[in-house]
Amino acid sequence: MPKIKTHKATAKRFKRRPSGLLVRQKGGSSHLRRRKSKRTKRMYDRYVKVEEAASVKRVGRLAPYLDEKK
Repeated sequence: MPKIKTHKATAKRFKRRPSGLLVRQKGGSSHLRRRKSKRTKRMYDRYVKVEEAASVKRVGRLAPYLDEKK
């Protein structure tokens, strides 16, 4: 059976932690940062876990090899 192609945009946006948790970064951190407070800018550095079951399932379908080590 052939390998499934990975959706590259999805693979770049999501990561899987060693515990199996699917995480993503918050949006809106790329520009217009001068007017944002230091606390807000610091919060963009953190990862947010993906909690919706439908989203986890969709990402798993789009990037099936996301959790494999290189």
